Amino acid sequence: MENHEKYMDLAIELAKKGRGQVNPNPLVGAVIVKDDVIIGSGYHEQYGGPHAERNALAACTQSAAGGTMYVTLEPCCHHGKTPPCTEAIIENKISRVVIGATDPNPLVSGKGIEILRQQGITVITGVREAACQDLNAVFFHYIKNKTPYVLMKYAMTLDGKIATRTGKSKWITGEQARAAVHETRNEVAGIMVGVNTILQDDPQLTCRSEGGRSPSRIICDSHLRTPLSAQVVVSARKTPTYLATCSQDQRKIKRLEIMGCKILMVSKDGDHLNLQELMEQLGALGIDSILLEGGGTLNFSALKSGIVNQLQVYLAPKIFGGGAAKTPVEGLGVDDPAEAFQFTDRKIKIFGEDICLEYVKR
Repeated sequence: MENHEKYMDLAIELAKKGRGQVNPNPLVGAVIVKDDVIIGSGYHEQYGGPHAERNALAACTQSAAGGTMYVTLEPCCHHGKTPPCTEAIIENKISRVVIGATDPNPLVSGKGIEILRQQGITVITGVREAACQDLNAVFFHYIKNKTPYVLMKYAMTLDGKIATRTGKSKWITGEQARAAVHETRNEVAGIMVGVNTILQDDPQLTCRSEGGRSPSRIICDSHLRTPLSAQVVVSARKTPTYLATCSQDQRKIKRLEIMGCKILMVSKDGDHLNLQELMEQLGALGIDSILLEGGGTLNFSALKSGIVNQLQVYLAPKIFGGGAAKTPVEGLGVDDPAEAFQFTDRKIKIFGEDICLEYVKR
């Protein structure tokens, strides 16, 4: 009896180990099986390093000839930072390759499968396909659109507040939920907030998970109100920091650049920055994913501009009350329930007393 799903599930779990290390490459895991025994496994560990297939082959405890390789994404067939994985599979005389998802990259996109079949290798596709596609939602979006995949995250109370009427928000959720947010920061390429968050909270916007990597920081600041004393500015030479603005104040720009900040000139869309244009600029810089931790104003602008791909809502068992207390999405809002921003594919995670709800854009 075949165990395609079992081995592909193992490959998926291996692939997840590369989170935060391979952007903008995809997460990929591979398992090599012979006579229903795993003889080698590996994953794409580091951007620019060997791909999962080559790592799995290098880890084999015996000859891979005649074996079956399970891989979450179609093997590459082009020269990039590493040689084609199809060549390694052929050279090692693998007899069968089971693939989770085909690669949307035009340089591959079915060509890897065709090369393997031309060499007489049996190729089976679509095993745990949905899970393998979900694993690389960021990569699939980025390779097709050349813009970052945007995950909008906020924590709120049971009555939908993200801060009290005095603006205080520390802390809404517990330690477990906050630790999960830092894990997400480790996985994305960028974290984005509005200038009001900088002025009110003066956050570091770094990843504080053990062994974690801090993402690039993007501040939406139309009029360059970010002070030179802000933590994000003071540490700009250590962690890449971008200020998106439409200000032409060369004095402010020069001072921020001297501190190590990078200025992105963006046109206006109504009374805020053109976020679609900003996404194009960030995508061109290689930023494939963004954790949006903005306040209510930026969140509404992001939803209205259509850049949000996923929603992550942390819900704490608390009530703040107060008509003047801050809510997650402010701005003008929609006129009719039929115009609501729609999300689907619900997932629920539990962190202590807190709940995390995840949805993707319909």
